[in-house]
Amino acid sequence: MNNQNNASSGYAAAVKPTRTDRGMEYKIFARVTHRMKSVDETDRASFPELAKAVAENSRLWAALAEDLMSEENKLSDEMKGQLISLAMFVARHTHAVLSGRESVEPLIDINTSIMRGLRGNGGGKSSVEAAA
Repeated sequence: MNNQNNASSGYAAAVKPTRTDRGMEYKIFARVTHRMKSVDETDRASFPELAKAVAENSRLWAALAEDLMSEENKLSDEMKGQLISLAMFVARHTHAVLSGRESVEPLIDINTSIMRGLRGNGGGKSSVEAAA
């Protein structure tokens, strides 16, 4: 009976779902994007929450840019360049949002596009899009 229990527990461990890097990246983008979407940027009383949400998004993109510049990153140079360019846009646009000159929507749109790419469905709606 002990061997059967050992075998069962061994198979149970193999059956547990594992998260891929893409899945983890998607989850992080979804959480940050949802947080930005949940803030009413037209309500000045919501500004502290908006500031926290866009700052978190900015940190995500800064970490992504740092990873893209590492030699261990296996993406093509073209893809790295495009994503680093987006990270630079996100940094500039974040400042514009915080100063009240721009809307948060372009940041949400960029993240949603990245999420589609991570899911492999360039045209399908993500769970964040569907919740909107």
